Amino acid sequence: MCGFPAPTDTVTARQPRGQERAITGNRQTSWAFADAFVAEDEALRWARDRARETGLPSVSPGTGAALRMLAATVDAKAVAEIGTGTGVSGIHLLHGMRPDGVLTTVDPEPDRQQFARQAFRAAGFAGNRARFIPGRALDVLPRLADGGYDLVFCDGDRTESLEYLAESLRLLRPGGLVCFEGVFADGRTVDSGPQPVEVLRLRDLLRTVRESAELVPSLVPVGDGLLCVVKR
Repeated sequence: MCGFPAPTDTVTARQPRGQERAITGNRQTSWAFADAFVAEDEALRWARDRARETGLPSVSPGTGAALRMLAATVDAKAVAEIGTGTGVSGIHLLHGMRPDGVLTTVDPEPDRQQFARQAFRAAGFAGNRARFIPGRALDVLPRLADGGYDLVFCDGDRTESLEYLAESLRLLRPGGLVCFEGVFADGRTVDSGPQPVEVLRLRDLLRTVRESAELVPSLVPVGDGLLCVVKR
């Protein structure tokens, strides 16, 4: 279980480092409010509609707002994205990046990237603001430049999370940021019952970043969980 308690564990006044508190109804209400705090425009709604039609998950509005803010915080000029989808997360990232910033987005399905191209255009971004690379992430990432990125956003195959982390740390400059979407896995990450391989790999990812002296992590409770890690 890599140190993650079951949801029924008792919450004490002084919580040990790294253990999660029980989720209360009020906290769930607060999270829902945070998720709806930032309004989304027509281009984002269009991209979300295409995701629903194709059966693809997309980041929540709260997660998108967090990504936008983080891209702005690191004054991102170069961002790499694993998992283009229909462009929801990409629009948020581009809004947070510098006006001359370029988003490099990787996805194994070129058809999805066509939706994202349309969404980016509808959002008002010039064609040279995004570089679309079709292909499996672990085949594409090794071809990208060492230390050439300010932020990497990972929303791909959860069973490859540790490999994404290793590649992201190579790609990032010192002080750069890598973010992983979906680390709560619909509550299964802290569930004591038997879990699929993808959840076990997420637990490995969380343990790795928490125990590393070279990384500064934070687990942000938006959407299905956003793990944010700064490279020292």
